[in-house]
Amino acid sequence: MARVNVVGAGVVGLTCAIRLLESGHRVDVLARDLPLETTSSVAAAIWYPYRALPQDRVTAWSGASYAEFVGLAGDRETGVRMVTGTEVFTTRKAEPWWRAAVPSLDRETSLPPGFVDGWTFTTPVVEMPLYLRWLAERVEELGGTITRMNLQALPTGGDLVVNCAGLGARHLASDKSVVPVRGQVVVVEQRGIERWAIDDDGPTYVVPRSRDVVIGGTSDEGDWSRTPSPGTAREILARAARIMPEIEGAKVLRHKVGLRPVRPAVRVERVGRVVHCYGHGGAGVTMSWGCADEVADLVNA
Repeated sequence: MARVNVVGAGVVGLTCAIRLLESGHRVDVLARDLPLETTSSVAAAIWYPYRALPQDRVTAWSGASYAEFVGLAGDRETGVRMVTGTEVFTTRKAEPWWRAAVPSLDRETSLPPGFVDGWTFTTPVVEMPLYLRWLAERVEELGGTITRMNLQALPTGGDLVVNCAGLGARHLASDKSVVPVRGQVVVVEQRGIERWAIDDDGPTYVVPRSRDVVIGGTSDEGDWSRTPSPGTAREILARAARIMPEIEGAKVLRHKVGLRPVRPAVRVERVGRVVHCYGHGGAGVTMSWGCADEVADLVNA
């Protein structure tokens, strides 16, 4: 059994902590931001590989996570549901590169005006406020701790460190290849919407949750601003109404911005006493369990 410090309390850090605790290690999660303050809390959190490479590893991690989420969807306290929806396109498309990660995917012929192709599949939708609380409670149930700590460097105490710092890896791992990709969303009232919809242009997505609907978004690389733009919000809502007219006129509840930690390739590797796990782009939730399994293997090696 090792004493492991996990840096970062977003979805990736908490999931890694759970897998390490399940392996019998002593785990302390250290983070500047507590779970509900992280970028993870902003995510629409539909399982969908986005802004993450390399394709083969991302597909494997995403497939493992999909299977885990199917099991979690049986427990309402997790906030995980399996939801069917459609991604639409204005041009004909080949099947997605991550096709092997989902059990089924069908061509869609009933499309909104202006779209000529699409595919329909069932995928996990994760209600992040509920899910992050569930993950944190699971860490504590297994004997782990979560502590707010503004680190200036990776901790030296303990036997091993797992670096899940996201954008913080620019400083903590001296890795300037990690850059922010700003994502703005609008949260509106739930008015009976049961399906999700995605248009790669924008990107545009409508993701229903139990009490609200998350509508996005933007993909602004290098933009560090966390302040929502009213003009961008109007544009997001207009784009979303093209793929799901039912949301037009829905009451806006709040605006949010998250900074995705994008890197040329997701980094999951061990260097001495440090295991790095960051750079998940827009797919932290999507890859979380698969990456956590690999982190546990690296720690146990």
